[in-house]
Amino acid sequence: MKKMKSKWVLVLIGLITYMVGAQTTDDKIIQEFLSGQQEVSFKKLSMENEYPIKYELKIKQPLDWKNPGKGSFYQKVIYTHTGFNNPVVMETQGYDMYDRKNELQQITHSNDINIEHRYFGESVPDSLHFDWKYLNLYNATHDLHHINQIFKKMYKGKWISTGISKGGQTTIYYRYFFPDDVDVSVPYVAPINYSLEDPRIYKFLDEVGTSECRQKIKDFQTYMFSNEEEAVKYIKVYAEVRGLKFDYVGSIEKAYELAVLEYSFSFWQWGSSCAEIPENPDIAIAVDYLLKKSNISFFSDKEIEELAPHYYQAATEMGYYGYNIQPFASVIRQYRTNPSAVFAPKNAGKLVYSEKINTGLKKWLETKADNIIYIYGGIDTWSATKVIPSPKTNSILLEIKGADHATARINKMNDDLKRKFSNTLEKWLGIQPDFNALK
Repeated sequence: MKKMKSKWVLVLIGLITYMVGAQTTDDKIIQEFLSGQQEVSFKKLSMENEYPIKYELKIKQPLDWKNPGKGSFYQKVIYTHTGFNNPVVMETQGYDMYDRKNELQQITHSNDINIEHRYFGESVPDSLHFDWKYLNLYNATHDLHHINQIFKKMYKGKWISTGISKGGQTTIYYRYFFPDDVDVSVPYVAPINYSLEDPRIYKFLDEVGTSECRQKIKDFQTYMFSNEEEAVKYIKVYAEVRGLKFDYVGSIEKAYELAVLEYSFSFWQWGSSCAEIPENPDIAIAVDYLLKKSNISFFSDKEIEELAPHYYQAATEMGYYGYNIQPFASVIRQYRTNPSAVFAPKNAGKLVYSEKINTGLKKWLETKADNIIYIYGGIDTWSATKVIPSPKTNSILLEIKGADHATARINKMNDDLKRKFSNTLEKWLGIQPDFNALK
């Protein structure tokens, strides 16, 4: 018995030694590779002998890919290595860098390249070179292509791109500009809006859920408009305590009405319960509920400024949504036409929305957009402008019944959807996804 134990101890020690040696070898290869890339700086984030191996990279990108002499900036990337023979997942972020579990990376045991979007977070030009006009889809997708080409020198296997919400939009646009960079794209809850005020949003809000629930939502909004004067008294205290200013939208009253209009959009986007909607409540209770579901801070100068790059892209190329005031014409005070949900940066000058890219994208989606798995939530407001795959392509739509913007994920799929997802991924990549790896 003692000899048997000793044998297994030696085997375990040998295995650990082998694994540590393999990690050390991989790490050495990676550092030599990164050191040989022009304009790439890196620092290791994982501990010595920790696996997977993780680095933070800063990759130099030109401000304008059509004219590289205009200047440059450094784009932040979090790079995770699991194995040279494993697939690679490119996470196309839409905003700042998110620290979250990547489902595709987990179920395929992939390497992961998590890329912050230009002009967001730390990936911003210095004040000397900052110019809004360089924040466009042509440049953003060329940033991704540049990073893809760097790492393809080292990883020769299958490639997947994925992103959530605005990151999912970026995944689709990236595939449109560079259809051969990856083998499969998996955008989550990615709206593709075809105008500044895409009317499909209004149609969705008129049809989602039950008629009883939609009526309760409308009745609550009507109540809040009808009691605006009293409600704003509470809102002013709330705003003062939190230091909120509303100069961009014009006044706290206008911000309040925007929050009430936003409520129906937000209600379905984040999967609220109809049973929770207060009916003819005390105004203080009603305001408290509104702030939980559609916080007026979203229309404050601070949050509008934080989302300025997002609004700029919506205003110039990506489109967005507006607020339909017609149902509240008799009680709304501050607006006489539908206000836009786009709050573009004022220092960007006069902006003009161009349909050019989306016109080309629409045609491509209908004819050539193959090997894409679109994931949406059935009650998410953003599914109003979802991509419905054309029969001319092999792409598929997996819509999760009852899921919202935050819960439309692979780990929330029923067995039938998981089976469709698994069969499709295996067909396109030759990889059987490991759903048990989801955390």
